[in-house]
This record gives sequence, structure tokens and C-alpha cells, in this order.
Amino acid sequence: MPKLDDLPALPWDTLDGFKRTAGQHPDGLLDLSMGSPVDPTPQILRDALVAATDAPGYPQVAGTPALREAIVHWYQRRRGVPDLDIAEVLPTIGSKELIAGLPTWLGLGPGDTVVHPSLAYPTYAVGAALAGADSVAIDDPAAWPASTRLVWLNSPRNPDGKVWGIDELRTAVRRSRELGAVIACDECYAELGWETSSERTTPSILDPRVVGATRDGVLSVYSLSKQSNIAGYRAGVIAGDADILRRLLTIRRHSGLITPNPVQAAMRAAFSDDRHVAAQVALYARRRSRLISGLTSAGLDVDESAAGLFLWTTRREPALETAQWFAERGILVAPGVLYGPSGAEHVRLALTATDAHIDEAVERLAS
Repeated sequence: MPKLDDLPALPWDTLDGFKRTAGQHPDGLLDLSMGSPVDPTPQILRDALVAATDAPGYPQVAGTPALREAIVHWYQRRRGVPDLDIAEVLPTIGSKELIAGLPTWLGLGPGDTVVHPSLAYPTYAVGAALAGADSVAIDDPAAWPASTRLVWLNSPRNPDGKVWGIDELRTAVRRSRELGAVIACDECYAELGWETSSERTTPSILDPRVVGATRDGVLSVYSLSKQSNIAGYRAGVIAGDADILRRLLTIRRHSGLITPNPVQAAMRAAFSDDRHVAAQVALYARRRSRLISGLTSAGLDVDESAAGLFLWTTRREPALETAQWFAERGILVAPGVLYGPSGAEHVRLALTATDAHIDEAVERLAS
């Protein structure tokens, strides 16, 4: 059993000093460090939740047939995955619990390796530690070790917004199959793509051009928190290999890991309606444009950031110094070193702030 001290630190626990400095700004603190949505939950989702609050019986762990059909249709409509079956989708209580628990539920343990991106939120490594497995941060599939049993991709990636293309995903899937490993892609920012004219902004690991004729050993993980502003509902989904999902369903039934009925109703509404997503994406696009303009005017470079809720920016100096520079202007950001050594000269800024706060941040950068 892992000791608590062996688990990676939560990034937010390391920001206290910067937060104190930023809080001393005469006009107050502007928090651009977290990717927690701040805009209202769309009314169509709230109405669906309210209509389902008379829920005296236990929920279906597998999800209602109506919800699963909505998920299948969404993958076809928005992710380019045309032939999913309802047996290949499963609702989860957000995506974080699934990410943290998957190595254990797959039966990983000592001697097994979990691969995750070189820049990554710590939950991938936490899941490996909870299972007693090793974790390594390696982006190049050719370098994944023979002991690899689970590979995590994250596209679009948190924190830097990198998107894996079809060819890159295909190479990763081919390599994971050579190793006999499961490969899972965390795609929770999939609808938030900024640098493409395609309506389907980022490719899914379940795209037929990636997996070929079978989805064996391949999983897609998704969350409605970002596209639909329901982080507080805890609404996610896993899709892909039916045998793996059957195993997870059995474990979730025994463990009581069940998405509540009212949340399932709201999820069905979210997966069935593209209009509220388009409106939210347009709102983030405007904030992104304003913030990029402010950063570049202040002499910072914005790297990667092709998709997602964040801007990956640098002053070409140690990340902690840049974080202090922002804090002195009353702006709290996340130093890139919290996500891996390759973030040593970058900081992450979230687009999840109100229009007024984004405008204020731009003014402070200008001054």
C-alpha cells in the first residue's frame, strides 16, 4: 500500500506564496491558475436535472439506455467514431476518479509500468502509485519500456494544449499493442480547439483511422465539466474496448461507483445538444484572443496552446520567477514545473475567468 508521502503533491498546494503576494495588489487578486468553469450551467441541463430529481430508486451503474445512446451518437457526431455500441460506453463520476482508479481496476501492481505524458497533471502518476505500479513520463512511443501495461495520453494536453494528430495517435496505439498494454486517452478538452477550420477540432483515439478494425485495448476518457460547465455535477464517460468496460462495470457495481440519476439526465441533455457547447467555445475564444494580445504586448511568448482551456506562456526565465512576476501584478498563475521538468520556463494561464477579470488582467499586463 502506498504511503501518503509517496503521492505527488497537488499543484494548488504549492501556490500559497504566490497567492499571498497577488492578494496584496491594491485592486485584488485575479486567479488564472485553475481551470474550474465560472460561467453559468446551461439552462437546458439544469432543467433536465430538475426534472429527474424524483429519483427514489437506485441508478443504473451502466447508465440509462437513453444516456448511453446519447453518448454513442455524440461520439459519432462530434468525434468521428461511427459504430460504437452502447456496451462500449460507460458513465463515470467525473473523469478524475476513473483516471486514478484505472491501474488498480486493470490489475496492475509491482513490476508493472504506467506511462504518462512528460507534461501532465499528477493524477496519472497517482493512479499508478495507488496500484503499487511504477510510472514514467515518456512521450515517444518507441521509448516506452517492455514493462508498460497502461499508457495515458492527454490530447488536447493539460497544461500546454498540445494536440496529438491522427498519425501520432496511430503510432501510439500500434506501439501499445506491441507491448500488450492498454492505451487510454484523456480527451476532456476535445471540443476546445483553436487552430483548425475543421468542425471536429481534435481527433479521438477511437477514430477508425487510428484504431483500425478493432478497438481492443483502446479507451477514450471524456468529461462534460469543460464543454458544458457542469464540473459540480461530476459527469464523465469512458468509451472503447467492450471487454475492459465489462470488467469496469462489474467493479463499479460492487463498489457503488454510480452516477446519480439526475446527473445522468443532465448528461443525456448535454450530449444531445451542440448549441450550448458552441456558445461556450465562442466565449472562451474571445477571452483567449484578448489574453494572448495582452501577453504578447507585455513581451511574453505563447507556445503550443492549440486547444484547451489554458495558455502556455513564457518570459524565457525560470517558471517560478515568471509566476512571481505575475503575482506582483495581482495575477495568480500555475508554474509549469508543477507539471514536469519540461515546464521549467513556462507558466499556465486559465481562460476560466469572467470577461471582467480577463479584461482587468490585460490592463495590468499593459501597465
